[in-house]
Amino acid sequence: MSVESKKPCEACCSKLKLFLASMAFVYFSKAFCGAYMKSSITQIERRFDIPSSLIGVIDGSFEMGNLLVVAFVSYFGAKLHRPRLIGIGCLIMTVGSYLIALPHFFQGHYKYETSMSHSTAVNNSESILPCLSNNTMIDADETPDLDAQTACEKAAGSSMWIYVFLGNMLRGIGETPIMPLGVSYLDDFSREENTPFYLACIHTVGILGPMFGFMLGSYLAKIYVDVGSVDLDTITITYKDSRWVGAWWLGFIVTGTVILLSSIPFWFLPKSLAKQGQEQSQSKSTEIATVPEQENFLPEENPDHEEKEKPVSFQELAKDFIPSLRRLFKNSIFTMMILTYLVAVNGFIGMITFKPKFLEQIYGQSASKAIFLIGILNLPAVALGIITGGFILKRFKLGVIGAARVSIAASLGSFCLLAVQVFIHCDNTEVGGLTVTYEGATHVSYDQQTLLSQCNMGCSCSMKHWDPVCAYNGITYASPCLAGCQTSSGIGKEMVFHNCTCVGEMMTPGMNMSAVLGQCPRKSNCESIFKIYMLLSVVGSFISACGGTPGYIVLLRSIQKDLKSLALGMQTLIVRTLGGIPPPIYFGALIDRTCLKWGTKQCGGRGACRLYDANAFRITFLGLVTGLYFLSNALWGFLYVKLVKRQKKLALRNQAKENGHEGNNTGNGHASINISITKEEMDKESTI
Repeated sequence: MSVESKKPCEACCSKLKLFLASMAFVYFSKAFCGAYMKSSITQIERRFDIPSSLIGVIDGSFEMGNLLVVAFVSYFGAKLHRPRLIGIGCLIMTVGSYLIALPHFFQGHYKYETSMSHSTAVNNSESILPCLSNNTMIDADETPDLDAQTACEKAAGSSMWIYVFLGNMLRGIGETPIMPLGVSYLDDFSREENTPFYLACIHTVGILGPMFGFMLGSYLAKIYVDVGSVDLDTITITYKDSRWVGAWWLGFIVTGTVILLSSIPFWFLPKSLAKQGQEQSQSKSTEIATVPEQENFLPEENPDHEEKEKPVSFQELAKDFIPSLRRLFKNSIFTMMILTYLVAVNGFIGMITFKPKFLEQIYGQSASKAIFLIGILNLPAVALGIITGGFILKRFKLGVIGAARVSIAASLGSFCLLAVQVFIHCDNTEVGGLTVTYEGATHVSYDQQTLLSQCNMGCSCSMKHWDPVCAYNGITYASPCLAGCQTSSGIGKEMVFHNCTCVGEMMTPGMNMSAVLGQCPRKSNCESIFKIYMLLSVVGSFISACGGTPGYIVLLRSIQKDLKSLALGMQTLIVRTLGGIPPPIYFGALIDRTCLKWGTKQCGGRGACRLYDANAFRITFLGLVTGLYFLSNALWGFLYVKLVKRQKKLALRNQAKENGHEGNNTGNGHASINISITKEEMDKESTI
C-alpha cells in the first residue's frame, strides 16, 4: 500500500480515537454530575424539608426529561450529525446543573429546628432552663394563622425545590443523545471484535465519574450550607446530626462546568467515518466478514428493509418511524431483554438512591462517610467488574450465547450476596420514648405521645421538635426538655445539660445525670458488623458489574444494523421511564412509612424525617431490592432459553443453505463466508 492510500485510513483512525476519548470524557462528566446528584439527595431533602417520596419525584425528573425526547433523538438523530447533537446535549446539561444550584442564592439562611435553649447570646453561667416547670414556654405546637404561615413560607423559599426539579429534568433532556447516538456511532465505524473492548473502556472511564461525584458529595457534606455568610461558631450542630445540611449547591456549579468542557471536542468531529480497518479497494465479500456474527444471529429479513445510501427527507423519515418500531418490537429477544433490564434497573435505582440513608440509619454512619465509602469502595469495584467483563469477552472471543452465560452467572452471584446482606444489621438506635421506654425497655412506637413520661411531665415540652441530646447512660433523648434537664452550661456545640430527671430513672443514685448535644453513638460491635456488610456489598458490586458489558453485547447483536440507534434509544426510553422514574418514588414512599420521628418545618407542618425504625427500614429496603433482583434472574433464565433456541434454529437454516449451495455447485462467496464463521462461532460457544 502506498503512503498516499495510508493517509486517509490513518486520519479516520485518529478521528475514531478522538471520538472514543471524547465519549469517555462525556461519560465521565455525565456520571460525575449524576452521582453527585445521588449523593446530595439527603442534603436536598433536609434543606427543603421534604419527605423521601417527594425527593424521589425530584430524582425521577431526570428520567422524565429523557422521556420527552429520547425516541425522536434516537431515531432522527441517527440520520443527522451525531457528534454535534451530543455537543448540544452537553450544553443543555450544563444549564440544568446551574439551574439546580440557583435556589441557594434566592433562599435565606438555613434555619434548623432547635430548642430555645440554644441561644448563644448568654454567657457561660447556668441561666438556661430547658425544663420550664412554670409553664411559661411558648407552645411551639400551636398552628399559626394562614396569613402568617404564607408569609413565612414565602420568606423561607419552601417551594424553591421546583428549580431543582426543572434543572434535573434539563439534565435528563441533555443526556439523551449521548448513549444511543454515541454507541451506535462507535459500533458503526469500529471493528466488530473491538466494540466490546471500546465499550468497556468507555464505561470504565465513565465509572470514575461516580467515584469523583460521591467523593465531592462527601467533602461538601461536611461544609455547612451557608459557609461564608454565617458565623460557624454560632452553629450548634455537627455534620453527623440529622439536621445538618452541607454545601450541596456548590457541587452543581463544579459538575456543570465539567460537562461544559466535555462538549467541546464533539463540535470538531465529522458526521461519518470509514469503517475501521477497511480499505477502499476491499471487495464486498471481505466487507461482509467484518460483521459475521450479527448477520448470522439475526433472522433474514425482506431486502426492502436494507439500508439504502441515498438522501431522504424529514417526511420520509417520519413516515418510516412506526414501521421501524413495529419491526423492532417483533424481535422477541430485544423485547425480553428490555423487560429483564427494566426489572433489574428498578432494583438498582431504588438501591443507589437511598443507600446513603440506609447506611446512616442502619449502621449509624454520617451522611458524609456513607457517601465517601460508596464512592471509594463500591464504585471502583464496579469499574473493575465492567473492564473484567469486557476482557472476558475479548479473551475467549465469546459470541452471543457465551456473553449471555457470563451475564447470568454474574447476576446470580450478586443476588446471592445481596440476600445474605438482609441478615447483617445493627440494633435500633436507643431513643427514649421512641425505640426504648424511659425505663430502658425495648419499645418501638410511632406515637408521639410516648415521648411524655412521669420524669418530664412537669416540663412544657414540644413533642414536634427534634433537638437530640446524648445522656451518659447511652440513651438519646428527643430534646433537653424531654430528657427532663433542669439547667445547662456552656454555649454553642459545647453546651452541657445537667440534672436530667429522665436520665436519673435509669441510673443508680449519685451517677452523672448530664447530657450533651447530639445523638449517642452506636454500640461498639456495630462497627465490625458494618465492615462485614461493606465487604459483601463491594464483592457483590464487582460480580454484578462483570455481567454489564456481556449483557450489552447480547442486546447489540440481537438487533438489525439499521435499527441499532432506534433500539438503543427505545431501551433508554423504556428502562428510564419505567425503571428510573417510579423506583425513587415508591421506594421513598415505603421508606417514609418506617419513620419514627418527623422534623418540623420553619413555618410549621411536617418536614423531613429525623429518625427511622431501623429494622422496618432494613426489611422494607433490602426486601424490595432482593425481590426485584430475584425476578430479574428468573427473566434472564427465560431469555437464555430463547437465545439458545434461536441460535439452533439459525444454525440449522444455515446448514440447509450450505447443503443447497453444495448441491447446486454454486460458489457464492457471501454464503460460504457466513457458513464457515457460523461453524467457528458454534465452536467458540462450546468452550464455555
